[in-house]
Amino acid sequence: MLTPRWEAAERRRLIEWGLPHKPVKPLRVWLNPYHGPALDALPFDLVWATTWEEEANAFIAPVLGLPELPFIRWTSPRPQPGDGLFWKTPEIVAWTQGRAFAWVDDEITEADRTWVLEHHDGPALLHRVDPRCGLVLDDFAALTAWATGLD
Repeated sequence: MLTPRWEAAERRRLIEWGLPHKPVKPLRVWLNPYHGPALDALPFDLVWATTWEEEANAFIAPVLGLPELPFIRWTSPRPQPGDGLFWKTPEIVAWTQGRAFAWVDDEITEADRTWVLEHHDGPALLHRVDPRCGLVLDDFAALTAWATGLD
């Protein structure tokens, strides 16, 4: 029997996280196909900053109608910065290399915003999305307004 790609990917993640014996469960991801055109219309160069890494191009992009996008490859093992800082924050800042960026995530906190202000030289928008709702029209408006204000 062939192992589905998502299952092999999740098994790799569990091994990488030091949890090789944890049962593999499918990830529940709610995707709105209308978000693809809205994301593509944003005045940004889109980049995946997800634990899915390149697999976002195989599993998420097609549902949204997005082209293959660059992605951030996370370090392994994952850093645990502490003090309420999301583990992605220092890696995203390092990846941007001082460039302006907007980051959309449901785990962003004030600790992340403070850290970015102290460690990133360029403009940055850390936009938290409510995980119960996902992206809504106001989120797209806020991202567009921020990017437009950079000019």
